[in-house]
Amino acid sequence: MLRDHESSHDAARNIRTADAAGVSDPQETGVPPALLIPAHRQEAVEVLAGPADAGVLVLCDHASNHIPSDYDNLGLPPADLQRHIAWDPGAAGVARHLAQLLNAPAVLSRFSRLLADPNRGLDDPTLIMRIADGSVIPGNADIDESGREERIRRFWRPYDKAIAQTIEAMRRSGRPPVLISIHTFTPVWRGVPRPWHAGILFDPARPSISPRMVSALRAHLPRLTIGENEPYSGGLPGDTLDRHGVRKGLEHTLVEIRHDLVLDDDGQRAWAKHLAAALHEVLDATAVRAPHSAPSHGRSES
Repeated sequence: MLRDHESSHDAARNIRTADAAGVSDPQETGVPPALLIPAHRQEAVEVLAGPADAGVLVLCDHASNHIPSDYDNLGLPPADLQRHIAWDPGAAGVARHLAQLLNAPAVLSRFSRLLADPNRGLDDPTLIMRIADGSVIPGNADIDESGREERIRRFWRPYDKAIAQTIEAMRRSGRPPVLISIHTFTPVWRGVPRPWHAGILFDPARPSISPRMVSALRAHLPRLTIGENEPYSGGLPGDTLDRHGVRKGLEHTLVEIRHDLVLDDDGQRAWAKHLAAALHEVLDATAVRAPHSAPSHGRSES
């Protein structure tokens, strides 16, 4: 959890300032290089620049459906790589616009979840899916231990490391970040339409700011259906927010948006604004409540 009143208050203030100023490039604000998370890109990960003391870090685990040519699309036809089994359509655009609105850094994956799912722990059997939504993944079906380790080394670890390094740099600034992870979900599952426009996922035993995000989004979007641990249940051991939120004692929340709502730039910008407004309210409330909050009982970092 956030350790003090100042962290939440300053993060909320940063959101208001960035939104009002229309900040798009952190360097335009005159941020000293020592307090700037620099932009960089590798095969597996992209980091968007932002102030180290922004108080918020945006994550996008399933930002890309890219599979390097040496994997031959894992034996799948190109059309399958446009499906949700390969990535979260629209999530990357929402994450980029949200980071811009918050004047905050962001970490996005640059590889398909079919290679190795960065939102799974290393001991999770679904880290590399052999069957996804009824489709056999030929390039994964007979993967051996050496192939699995190569996927982890080339894709999973660089993304995980980039998150860890960004968090550490932000902690050194004196303002630990609130983590907000952006995902999308399919409008229909096994022939059944999903009624939710968006959902907030969390571990009920360690909810962090998530219940307040649910309330803020419902208040901000009263005509829409905002799920609480819908369409999935939260709290998956070893997932990104477990590794970097729960275990590191940081405030965190996972957002799921129905992907038909964010397939174009207009939808992505609109949802980024909704999330920025809700997060603004939540961080203001956290700042007021923090001095009286009970200490976190989350797992210690190992």
